[in-house]
Amino acid sequence: MSHPLVSVIIPCMNEEKTIGEVIRKANATLEKEGIDGEIIVSDNSTDNSRKIAEESGARIVIPQKKGYGNAYLEGFRHAWGTIIVLADADDTYDMREMPKFLKPLVAGEADFVMGTRLKGDIRKNAMPWLHRYIGNPVLTWMLNWLFKTNISDAHSGMRVITREAYDRLDIKSEGMEFASEMIIEAARKKLRITEVPITYYPRQTPSKLHSWGDGWRHLRFMMLYNPTPFFYIPGLLLFVLGAFMTLTLAIRGNVETTSLHSFILGSMLAIIGTQMIATGSFMKVYGIVHNKIDRTGITAKFLDYHSLEYGLLIGVLLFFAGMVLGSKILLKWISSGYSSLSEVGNAVISVALAAMGIQVIFSTLIISIFMLEKKEK
Repeated sequence: MSHPLVSVIIPCMNEEKTIGEVIRKANATLEKEGIDGEIIVSDNSTDNSRKIAEESGARIVIPQKKGYGNAYLEGFRHAWGTIIVLADADDTYDMREMPKFLKPLVAGEADFVMGTRLKGDIRKNAMPWLHRYIGNPVLTWMLNWLFKTNISDAHSGMRVITREAYDRLDIKSEGMEFASEMIIEAARKKLRITEVPITYYPRQTPSKLHSWGDGWRHLRFMMLYNPTPFFYIPGLLLFVLGAFMTLTLAIRGNVETTSLHSFILGSMLAIIGTQMIATGSFMKVYGIVHNKIDRTGITAKFLDYHSLEYGLLIGVLLFFAGMVLGSKILLKWISSGYSSLSEVGNAVISVALAAMGIQVIFSTLIISIFMLEKKEK
C-alpha cells in the first residue's frame, strides 16, 4: 500500500459548525494541486463534529485523554504522509493556503514551516487585543531570546513539518504548551525553520483558549527548558547582594543599634537566593532526566557523583557552623543567668547559615534521587 504525500491532522473538540468546511477546503486544495493526501481528525467531541468529519471523508482517531497536545500526538501516531500539516478545526486558518507551506518542504529548502499571522492579515475581531499586542509578542520574544530562534508568531496553529523532521523531535506535551515544545525541540535539533504570512479569520464559536492560564503554561514550559535566566541568575544576584550586606554590616559591628533592619534584610536575601538557585537546579535536573536539556558543560560537571558529594559536604558545614554559633549564644545566655543579651546579629547569622545549610543538603539529596532515576532509564 502506497503512503500519501501529505497528512492533514486536525484536532477537534466540539466544532460542528466549522469542521466540515475545514475538511472541504483541505480536500479541494489537495485535489487542485494534484497531491495525494489524507485528512485525519483527532476528535474528542461530544457534539456532531465526529459524524460530520466522517461524512466529509476524514479518518477519525480518538485520543485517550483530552488536550491540544494529546490530540496532535494521537494524530501523528496514525499519519502516513511524508509531510504533515497541522491545522485547527475552527476555520480560523484558511486551508487553501496549504500550497505556500508545502513549497519550501517539497523543494528541500526547509524542514518546518510556520504560518505567521502577525506578518500576514488578521481580520477584524479575529484576535483579541491582549493576544495580538501583548501575550503573543511577549511570549514569542521570550522564546526567541531563550532558544535562539527567529520567529514572529510562535503560537500560530497552522504549521507543516516533514515526517522525518518530526521523528527527530521528542514532543510529549499534552496541553497547549505543545505549540511551544514543538518550536523549542525544532531549535534544539537544528531544524531549518521558515515562516509564511497567512490570513487569520474570526471564530464562529467562543474560543477555548484561557489567556492567563495558557500563557502561564507556555512560560512555565520555557522555564523548564531553560531555567538559568529565571532562577540561576536572579538567585545568584540575590545571594551575592545578601551575603555582601550581611558580612559588611557584621564587620562594621554594632548591628543591633545601627543597622539591624538592613542586616536582617541581607540575611533574608541570601536565603532567598539560595532557594532560587536550588529551584533552578531542580528544574534543570528534571529537564535532563526527561531529555529536555542536554547534559553538557558546567551542568555535567555539577551532576557528577563527586560534585554531589561536595554539595552535601558544603551543606553540612554551613549547617554545623550555624549550629555552633547558635550554641555559643545559648551557652552565653545560660551562663548570664538567662538575662537579656545583645546577640541579635550573631543570632541572625546563625539562623541564615543553618537555613542555607539545610537547603543545600536537601537539594543535593533530591538531585541525587533525580539522577538515580536518570540512570535507571
